[in-house]
Amino acid sequence: MPEIVAVAARSVAIIIAFILVSFGSAQDLRAAPPKIEFEQRKLVSTEDEFFTEYSLSFPSALTSAVTENNTVPVCLFLPKNPSGPFPVALVLHYLGANDLRMERAIAGDLAQQGVASVIVTLPYHMQRSPKGTRSGELAIQPDPDKLIETMTQSVLDVRRTLDLITNQPELDSAKIGLAGTSLGSIVAALAYAVDDRFKAVAFMLGGADLAHILWTSSRVGVQRDLLRGKGFNEERLRAALQPIEPLTYLPTRAKQPSFVIGAKYDTVIPPEDTRKLIAALPDCQTVWLDTGHYGGVFVQRRIIRTVSQFLAKKLKDEPFNIPKSLSAPTLRVGAVIDTEAGFQIGIGLDIWRANRNHTFFSSLIITPRGPSLFVGTRIQSNFSIGILAKPRRLVPGILWSIVL
Repeated sequence: MPEIVAVAARSVAIIIAFILVSFGSAQDLRAAPPKIEFEQRKLVSTEDEFFTEYSLSFPSALTSAVTENNTVPVCLFLPKNPSGPFPVALVLHYLGANDLRMERAIAGDLAQQGVASVIVTLPYHMQRSPKGTRSGELAIQPDPDKLIETMTQSVLDVRRTLDLITNQPELDSAKIGLAGTSLGSIVAALAYAVDDRFKAVAFMLGGADLAHILWTSSRVGVQRDLLRGKGFNEERLRAALQPIEPLTYLPTRAKQPSFVIGAKYDTVIPPEDTRKLIAALPDCQTVWLDTGHYGGVFVQRRIIRTVSQFLAKKLKDEPFNIPKSLSAPTLRVGAVIDTEAGFQIGIGLDIWRANRNHTFFSSLIITPRGPSLFVGTRIQSNFSIGILAKPRRLVPGILWSIVL
C-alpha cells in the first residue's frame, strides 16, 4: 500500500508540473533549447601534460534580468592522446564556487584515460555574477518563481552545452557523461532526467526533493526564514517547485549507469534526500563518506579519481568495480559543556561508532583546556549527551557539534 500511494503521489506531481508548463507558469524542461551557431573556440593552454585547454562561450537559452548572467562560459579539455573522437564528460561545480580547481582536477584525470571534458559555469557564479555580489549569492533566492527560473536556466545551459559537444569533431556525441557536486549534482540530476543524451552520470553530495532540502539544509537558513515570512511551508514549497523537481522526471528516464557519493552526516544535503535520489536511479552504485558535506575534502583526491574512473569506464563500455568505501575521518567542530570546566569550544575526531545510525559514538575532543574523550549518544541532529573522560576523572557533559 505505501508503494501504491507513493506512485500515485508522484504521478499527480508530474501531472501538476505539466499543467503548470502548459499554462506558461514554467518552461517545459523537456523542450530542447533553440539551435544556435557557436563561436569558434579559443586556445587557452597547451602546457598541461595530458590535455589541451580551450575556452568559448554562448548565450544562455533563458534570458535573465542580469546581463552578466546571460553569457555561459565553457572550458573544453581535449586529451593529448591523438586517437579521437573522444568520449566526453560534462562537469558541474558546487554552490558558491569561486574557481574551478576541483572540476579541472577531474578533467585532468579524465584526460589521462582518453576522455575529454567540458566545464560549464552555472548561473550567477563567477563571471556570471553581477558586480557587488558574491559568486552564487543569487543562485538560491527565497522566491519559488526565481528558483524555477534559475534552475530552468541551468538545465537549458547544460542542454545547449550538449549541442556544443555535437559541434566539436574531436568529441564523440554518442558517449557523453555527466558529473556534478552539491548544487551541480542537483542540476545534473534534473538535466539527466530530461535529456537522454547522457550515457553515464555521477552525483557527488547531491540529492532530490528540493523542498525538503531547502526546508532542512543548514546552507540556506536565511532564505528559509524569508520563505516562511511569505507564508510558505514545506508542502506548499514542494507543490510550487514541482516543475524543477528531479523526482518529477526521473521515473520516466531510461536506465543508464549511475554513481552516487553521499555523506552520512551531511547537513547541507540531508542524507535522506540523497537516498531519494538513489532510489530513483535503477541499479545505482553508491559510496557513503563518514563525514558531513565538507569532510570529503580530506579524501578529495580519491573522490576525483573514483568519479573519473567510473565515467571513463562506463563511457567506454568497460566494467567498473566500485570501491567499498572512501575512508575519511569524521571531524566535528562545536562546543562542550561539562560540570567542571563549563563552556568550551572544541574540535573532535570520532574514534568509535555503534549501531547503524551511529547514535552512540566516542570522539577525542581537543579544547583550549586540553584533550578529553567524549562517550555518549546523539539526542538530536547536533546535540549529544554523555561522559567526558579527563585525566584521572569522569564528568557528565553535553556536546553540540557539526560534522565537517
